[in-house]
Amino acid sequence: MSDVRALIIGRGIEIGDGIYPERQQQPVSALEEWLRGWQVRIVPNKACRDSRFVRQVNAWEAQVTALPDQDLRTDMKQVAFAMQTAGLSESLLTQAFALIREASRRTLGKRHHDVQILTGQALLSGKIAEMATGEGKTLSATLGACTAALAGAAVHVVTVNDYLAERDAEENAPLYTFFGLTVGVVKQDMTIDDRRNEYAKPIVYVSNKELTFDYLKDRIALGGIPLAQLKLRRLQGLKSAASPILRGLQVAIVDEADSVLIDEARIPLIISETLPDVLPVDIYRQAMALAQRLEEGTHFLRNKDKDIWLSTVGEQAIASLADGLGGVWQSALWQKELSSKALSALYVFQRDLHYIVADNKVQIVDEFTGRVMPDRTWERGLHQMVEAKEGCEITGQRRTLSQITYQRFFGRYLLLCGMTGTAREVAPELKRVYDLSVVRIPTHKNNRRIRLANMVFQDSEARWRAVAQRARAVAQQGRPVLVGTRSVEASDQLSRLLGEIHVEHTVLNARKDKAEAQAIAQAGLPGPITVATNMAGRGTDIKLAPEVEQRGGLHVILTEFHESARVDRQLFGRSARQGNPGSVEAMVCLEDELFQRYAPTITRFGRRLWPDHGRTDAFWRSLLFRCLVIYAQSRAEAKNRRVRLNTLHRDRRWLQALGFVGMEKK
Repeated sequence: MSDVRALIIGRGIEIGDGIYPERQQQPVSALEEWLRGWQVRIVPNKACRDSRFVRQVNAWEAQVTALPDQDLRTDMKQVAFAMQTAGLSESLLTQAFALIREASRRTLGKRHHDVQILTGQALLSGKIAEMATGEGKTLSATLGACTAALAGAAVHVVTVNDYLAERDAEENAPLYTFFGLTVGVVKQDMTIDDRRNEYAKPIVYVSNKELTFDYLKDRIALGGIPLAQLKLRRLQGLKSAASPILRGLQVAIVDEADSVLIDEARIPLIISETLPDVLPVDIYRQAMALAQRLEEGTHFLRNKDKDIWLSTVGEQAIASLADGLGGVWQSALWQKELSSKALSALYVFQRDLHYIVADNKVQIVDEFTGRVMPDRTWERGLHQMVEAKEGCEITGQRRTLSQITYQRFFGRYLLLCGMTGTAREVAPELKRVYDLSVVRIPTHKNNRRIRLANMVFQDSEARWRAVAQRARAVAQQGRPVLVGTRSVEASDQLSRLLGEIHVEHTVLNARKDKAEAQAIAQAGLPGPITVATNMAGRGTDIKLAPEVEQRGGLHVILTEFHESARVDRQLFGRSARQGNPGSVEAMVCLEDELFQRYAPTITRFGRRLWPDHGRTDAFWRSLLFRCLVIYAQSRAEAKNRRVRLNTLHRDRRWLQALGFVGMEKK
């Protein structure tokens, strides 16, 4: 077991009595959580400018620069040994950071900037560092990962996908190897034994989903084995057939922390098994056929939250249509259940937005990252209804074996920290749920991004044609263009219009996820147009060619505002990184879902204010439209926040129920 004393000294952390180190779950009152959130609202987070810490690190630079490699390693070992008894004290951290920075310069050719030193300090203080996009979060993480691993802790660097995990591990491996640290990478298709071997290494790069599911696998495999027996076997040096996959939940450095801890925390992660469906396959197809004969407004109703329910007339119509089908259709309860699921599949879940069809299978699309989640399914027959809708093979339903929320899982780490470019909007929720403070890190160079006036269109087709023309015009200037869309369907539509005007371009969406690395690598060259679904969490850097900088840098076009302003900022943050020039603009439509769903009345009134050409360069028009966007996004964020908190509360009630019936809680 790793030595984790450095992580808990002076922090008041209790380690749970489990098979490996993880934080003991402590009950927190609802009032305390509420007060934590309001504390951040009342006293907002300020930019971190701890120049004293940076000066102390810089004071070591002349000394460590003169050291030969072996002496550099020896000094780092001495600092690490001191941390195991004294903890992560400031005096030891400054020396450790100076040594790591020098080693990074020698092995990677990269010297940590002062702002990256501040980020490393924030990480090992158990905070979220808000660091502008392009400021070098990947390199900053090496300070925390190296220090914690050398102090004896198991470090998990959590990314949002396998590609980034493998890329970041490979990129930083020479630095870790310099200090004798091996680096593991856990990917989707690995066997259990391979995963266990990778997690045994001091530093492991892994996606959030793979990490959480591996933890659930441990809970399933070891759930029936007494903990005392497992510990006894370990003390005796005996191997167990049910050895855990992980070494423990000790240090987690979460990249794109707001995406992982907030956006993806709306639903619990579930490990399930496929069961033979109790319903015949024809039932789903019959339900779809019946639902297609119902009329909205007469037989069923929908609200702005996309909930669907049958009217009294609709229930009578279903009963009449189902007459003679037999089986479960004889039950009024089953009639209502099946028809409601079929209506949801027809009218709520849209192809190329919520899912795609590939290899004759329905695959869910993550709305926050634009990526396919091939192993995810909807519950309670909904997935089977969508399969029937698309004419795919009907799969069996699933039974839950184990589940956990991100809130509960990441809350079990002895030291949880993270980095992101967009955290200020969710700082109260991060403090309330995870007790994590946000520290704003200043930029290394001044921001040169130019924000152009919004363009608002009343007709969606006019918007897409204007976007295509605008992208072509900017590309003809020898500048690269990145166009962000919210759905696969939108990217395909824009691609078609660009093709009609004979403009070469690259489409990066859930259908073409494997081409991401190549597309992003070319996105900074003179003239290319890249159309990408939701860029949140992609973590890839668009490097500009020298001639592109002289012509104004990367131009980003946002084609639809997202429910979260953070996602908009993430897309805009692709431009003008690290002091480079760049420009951004929004070209949106009043028919977009954000406005129609969260501000329909105001949007109808606003149609009279904006002319057909779409410009909002008049001050009053620009101000009114900005107020509309803020209002709609605030309502959307409030709704999503309620969903996340409800998920957390349901999870706690589920745990209480398990304890009440006598099942062991981890």
